[in-house]
This record gives sequence, structure tokens and C-alpha cells, in this order.
Amino acid sequence: MSPELISILVLVVVFVIATTRSVNMGALAFAAAFGVGGLVAGLDADGIFAGFPGDLFVVLVGVTYLFAIARANGTTDWLVHAAVRLVRGRVALIPWVMFALTGALTAIGAVSPAAVAIVAPIALSFAARYGISPLLMGAMVVHGAQAGGFSPISIYGSIVNGIVEREKLPGNELVLFLASLAANLVIAGVVFVVCGGLKLWAQGAVDERDVDAGNEGGSPAPAAGSRAAGAAPVPQKAAPRSAGLRTAPSPATTPSTETTNLTPSRTATLASLLALVVAVLVFDLDAGLTAITLAVLLSTLWPDDSRKATGQIAWPTVLLICGVLTYIGVLDEMGTITWAGEGVGNIGIPLLAAVLLCYIGALVSAFASSVGIMGALIPLAVPFLERGEIGAIGMVAALAVSATVVDVSPFSTNGALVLAAAPDVDRERFFRQLMVYGGIVVAVVPAAAWLVMVVPGWG
Repeated sequence: MSPELISILVLVVVFVIATTRSVNMGALAFAAAFGVGGLVAGLDADGIFAGFPGDLFVVLVGVTYLFAIARANGTTDWLVHAAVRLVRGRVALIPWVMFALTGALTAIGAVSPAAVAIVAPIALSFAARYGISPLLMGAMVVHGAQAGGFSPISIYGSIVNGIVEREKLPGNELVLFLASLAANLVIAGVVFVVCGGLKLWAQGAVDERDVDAGNEGGSPAPAAGSRAAGAAPVPQKAAPRSAGLRTAPSPATTPSTETTNLTPSRTATLASLLALVVAVLVFDLDAGLTAITLAVLLSTLWPDDSRKATGQIAWPTVLLICGVLTYIGVLDEMGTITWAGEGVGNIGIPLLAAVLLCYIGALVSAFASSVGIMGALIPLAVPFLERGEIGAIGMVAALAVSATVVDVSPFSTNGALVLAAAPDVDRERFFRQLMVYGGIVVAVVPAAAWLVMVVPGWG
């Protein structure tokens, strides 16, 4: 049995044990990386740790730390209340607002994980307050980021278009952008319907002032009747009013100053969040290091608000993601990913090779860098693209869509950020939801992208 095949089988065993025995998959993956890397691939400790995602570790810790402080001092409650006012009480519009916001950020140049890191904590805090499925809100944020991710001025778009130019393949920047936008918009629409979005529309509008005054410290209670399918239980401290059509205000429904007023700590936290956006988008600073720095400043100024924040960092999620990605790094180091891609590229039937490359791109990208896998697979497709049997423009678009829509996987950077950012949820349950949803996307989207973009022979 070849080392590459052994490494893939060990990964399957890790999934099975983690699923059936409720062991943290990251811890299992670290052990597997040690065993396979040392015994099968002959790697030393430095070779094994070469795949450790240090940058992602810092992003997960930094962003969850900063937003734990924001939850503790009531800033996220204030933002949620402001969001309700922005859409005139139509809670069903909020997922689409978050979709559009992350899409706009990536379209103008933000790296996809940076946009998700900024928007996801706010979006999922809103979901917790109003009983919206965290899967729905998280998927809308991630798919929004990918919808704008291939604009001609975006990071993904610039990289893929550069690869196409370097390989001397026909390209079309607008088709690439619109293909990703359309695919993610369709997926978001399906998720919205399946995860209870229509029930949110049926509720009408909630009173903009109908914020439960009994909620404090980032533990919101959902409006009655607002729990969407698949939503995780949210602790309630007081019985809220019905989330029906707006009614005349009453003293019982007027939000307290605990929710609506800007205290000095909340003002500073909002300024920190704005500083995070500017630092990442304008000055291209690292999101994780910037978030940790801002969190430390807030903790120094308001230690009482921040005392418990470090305990709310998503440590189990950090262990899970870093362990799995370290093992994937071992697979990359020993050539397993290249081995699989080259095996597909040597198939003599171009259309079959094309769909298999899309599936490899989706599967590997669910655990690793989307840009990295596109950079590896597009050159592998060059030999049969040069023969003219398959349109290059459609093939590149299909690969781009297949390799990025799967970022809802909890093992990808975006999915991990969503998992870590969700407050007041059963994380194991939410993790399983994201994993199942990611599996469905991996199984369905590459075939659909191949059928729509490759088979017609675009380009």
C-alpha cells in the first residue's frame, strides 16, 4: 500500500473515531500527524509542524477574544438593536444584509476570512437574540464573502486571473466574477428556505424597541415564535413579547439603557471594531494580531468587563481546526494531494477529468487553502485545456466555484470563524451541522458547476 493511500485511510479513521467516540477531532489529528508523519513519511517534528496554521490560530484566538469583550460589555447587543432599526424591524432581512455586507467587503479587496471575521460575530449574535438558525446565518455570511470574492479587484479574482494569464489560457474576469456571484446567491437562497427563512418572513416585523430589557452580558433571549428550524437552544432570562407586527410602544417594551445607550466601554469597543476593519482592509494588517492588540487595550482600560473574556475564547474549536490542518499539512508535505491531482489529470476522458478535478478542489479546499488548491489544480488542467476539447473559461470558473463554496466547512478558515463566533449554542451540535452542510456542498456543487459551466464549453 502506498504512503499516500495510507495517509488518506488514516484521515478516514480519524473522522470515524471522532464521530463515534466524541473525541476532539483536532487532538486525534495531531496524533495522526505524529504517527503518519513520523512513521510513514519519515518527517521530523519540524516537518510535521510545518503545516501548523499559526496565522489561523492567532485569528481564531484574537477575533473570539475581541468579540467576547464586546459581548461582555453589551456592544453586540447594541449592534443587534441597531440592525433591527436599520431594516425597520424585518428580522428576515438581516441574513441578506450580512450576505451583502461580506460580499461588498470581499469585492472591494478584503480577504475572505478577514471579512467573515469582522461580520460573523455580529451576525451570529443577532441570530442568537432572535432564535435564527446559526447555520442559516453562518452560511449567509460565508457565501456572501465568496459571492464577492472573484471581482476583478478582489484578492481571489486577482490571483486566479493571474494564474490564468501565466498559464497562457483564455480568461474572462467578468464571467469568473458572475459565476461565483450567481452560484453563491443560489446556494444562499436555498439555505434561507431550508433553514427557516420563510418563517421569518411570515412573522412580519418586530417592534424596533422590542428588545428584552432583562438580557445582559451577551445572553439574549429570542422573540417568541422566532426560532427557526435547526436553531440551537438559547437561554432565556425573562419572557419576551411576541415578535408580531409593530404595536404602540409601552413601558414594558421600551429597551432599557442597558441595550440602547453608548457607554464609554461600548464606544471604545465600537471604535476598536472600526479600527479592525480599517487595519485589515486599508493597511493590510493581520486580522488576528490586530484583534488581540485591541482586545488587550480594552481589557486594560475596563478589566471588570473583560475578566471572563479569555475563558470565552473558543479553545475547543482552536484545537480542532489546528489539529486537522496540521494533518492536512503532513499530507501536503508527503505529496498526497499532488498524487491525487496528477492521477486525475492523466485520465484520457477530458470531461471526466474535469469533474474529478472539481471534486478534488472542493474536497481539499474544505480543509485547506482555497487559493492554494486553485493554484495547484488550474495548471493540472492545462494539458487537456490546450487540446481545445473543454472551454478554459468555463473550467476555470467551475474550479473557482468548487474550491470556494465549500468554505462553510468547519475545517476551513471561514467555517472555523463562524463556529467560533456563535454565542450560546451547543458547539458540538453546531459543528456537526456545519460538517453535514459542508459535506452536502462538496457532494453537490462540483457536479452542478461542471454541468453548468464546463459541459456547455464556455471559452
